[in-house]
Amino acid sequence: MTTNDPISVDCPNCKKQVAWIDANEYRPFCSKRCKLIDFGEWATERKSIHGESLYPVVDDNLDQ
Repeated sequence: MTTNDPISVDCPNCKKQVAWIDANEYRPFCSKRCKLIDFGEWATERKSIHGESLYPVVDDNLDQ
């Protein structure tokens, strides 16, 4: 690899090698399809970052 070679990364979805260049509008993904698959997994919460909730849990069943 010379200093002029672009950096390559693995597509987070399919693991295909992707050149990290401005011309690749979907980087770090290899394609629009892989980008949308990843977005769908986050939107449906199949992928998430575990941690404490930012919002308090409200119990609507308080003693009435």
